[in-house]
Amino acid sequence: MQSLNRHGSRIAIRLLTAMLLVLGHHLISFDRCLHAAPLDNSDNSAEPELTIDVTGERKVNLPKSTPIYTIDSKQIEQQGAKNVADTLNNLPGFAINNAGYGADIHTGTYYRGASINQFIILLNGRPISNNINTYHGATDLNSIPVEAIDRIELSSGASNILYGSETFGGVVNIITKTYRGTPETNVSAELGSYGRQNYRASYTGGSDRLNYRIGIEKYRIDNNYRVPVGAANRDPVTGILTNADTDLTSYSGNISATIDDRNRLDFDAIKITSRRGLVYFGFPFQRDRLNHDALNVGLNWRSQLSSDRSSILNTTLSFNQDYFDTFGPSGANNRSGTLDTQAITGRIDHKWQTSATNTLRWGGEIQNRQLNGTTISTVPNRIAFNETENRNVVNTALFAVNTWKVTDRTAIDIGLRQNFNTQFGNYLNPSLGSRWEISPNLAVRASVAGAQRNPGLDQLYLYDTVHGWFPNPNLKPETGATWTAGVDLAFSPTSTATITYFGSNLNDRIATQAISPTVTQWTNIGQVSTNGLEIGFKQQITPQWSAFANYTYTDAKIQSGIERGLQLSLVPYSVAQLGVGYANRGWEVNLLTNYNAGTRRAFFNNPGQVSTNFVPSFFNLDLSARIPIGENVGLNLYVENLADVQYEKVNRIYSPGRTYRFGVSANF
Repeated sequence: MQSLNRHGSRIAIRLLTAMLLVLGHHLISFDRCLHAAPLDNSDNSAEPELTIDVTGERKVNLPKSTPIYTIDSKQIEQQGAKNVADTLNNLPGFAINNAGYGADIHTGTYYRGASINQFIILLNGRPISNNINTYHGATDLNSIPVEAIDRIELSSGASNILYGSETFGGVVNIITKTYRGTPETNVSAELGSYGRQNYRASYTGGSDRLNYRIGIEKYRIDNNYRVPVGAANRDPVTGILTNADTDLTSYSGNISATIDDRNRLDFDAIKITSRRGLVYFGFPFQRDRLNHDALNVGLNWRSQLSSDRSSILNTTLSFNQDYFDTFGPSGANNRSGTLDTQAITGRIDHKWQTSATNTLRWGGEIQNRQLNGTTISTVPNRIAFNETENRNVVNTALFAVNTWKVTDRTAIDIGLRQNFNTQFGNYLNPSLGSRWEISPNLAVRASVAGAQRNPGLDQLYLYDTVHGWFPNPNLKPETGATWTAGVDLAFSPTSTATITYFGSNLNDRIATQAISPTVTQWTNIGQVSTNGLEIGFKQQITPQWSAFANYTYTDAKIQSGIERGLQLSLVPYSVAQLGVGYANRGWEVNLLTNYNAGTRRAFFNNPGQVSTNFVPSFFNLDLSARIPIGENVGLNLYVENLADVQYEKVNRIYSPGRTYRFGVSANF
């Protein structure tokens, strides 16, 4: 295996070197062409691409066959979200059980029926997904605070080709704030029910050529509320939820340097430290703790190669590290597991409008992922499995998406992504999309893309002593396809709607399975077919009043094995959100409702419950308000669960009743 890794690494390096040489030759030739005959850009306004501002003025272009949904920092603030999990929970397509009071990483995050490692999470266009599956090491969206976020964008279709083949659900791009305007300081403090505390501070400054931003956020909550008999981690004496506390600190910053009119350099970093207890519906009273330290650093050079902006090159280098340490007692003994995963990624991304009717976006990336894992247990029957694993995998990819404007109202895009992986060899994933603007207010679109998600290094090699899960070096990748078809409607300049049918077919699904009375192991267990519908609506009713509504139906059916015909556990059939807001001269009032049809219990049930039962559906109503007490100071109030009804969010995990938050925010 080590010789295979070395051989694959050499192939990857040679491919990247060849790609760079070809790119350099292309750029020299292209520059000569520009000086000889400038590209006619008179019809550039009709180019069939949707432009997304990624960081400041840095652009990423996705074909219009790719549906985009965006939520900005103002909407995030109105919803009272404290982290990315809270934010995504109010967006179409998402079912996030691991959000809000009593959030626990065991309960899952799903996007269009795909789990957290089956869709891609980006930070400013860079991957932060870690593909960790053991020791509670999955990407934790509860640990990413909103203090530094400018907006979040959801996409699919051609995004699979551009950002990674493992995208069965879609792509989530978290975009951080940049400096704009005059220097400014923002501070806020908030106190709430069950020991909730949240403090934020940020400063932006700079000059015409050099701008910067720094920020810090501190969050803590005890989550010590009463839960009913049968709830996970309920203290049998007091009836209070235990070991559900969270303590989180994050630091973020970015620097943007404009070198000249055509070149800009952006650097950003975020450091997260999280300490929390774990609540698991598999144990009657769990006391395990999880320490998580994360670091993401990125450097991007944006170069405008032509005077008419028809050729833009982005070169990115990034480093992402997640360190997870799970530890706790097991009777009279103790056990712990640590995972240190690091990824270094280099990427070249060139958007080139070759003519008035054709745009090519192409490039390549190389990623080296390293996993250092340690298993330690004093439990007698697990001591023999104590181990340390140091593994790595290198993945190189070449990608291209070509968008052809067939007519003024019709566009077709074709994409290819070729991967070279030291663990699973070479594989190709295609995509095809189209969009037809029937009228200025009505368009239809469709897309289909291939997908492959490779097993995590922990699933392949590292024993999980906390759960008793054995690795499986013979795991096969999860493969399949995803597709969408939809309608975009503009009823007026202030009223829009999107309707999207989505689906996917996943083969060789990976999950843990009991292969004997004493052994549970990661296994390829079969097929899942997902079909669903997303509806999103936004309207600015008046300059002061706004409203939005989302609905998602997800039919994620298991197609093989003993659970054939059942809905995937922890994935609800229906979720919906409705919000109404008023804002005028600093005064704000927002009303947000959430509906969840309930998830299948699947396992670890109370007496009288079976795995085919569903948690009862629930409806939640939240209110937030801002009261100005000066030009730059405001009082903030949040009342969550106005009806004061305690509901079961997911199997044996309960919310509290009505909760309150009070705070003050200021900028100067």
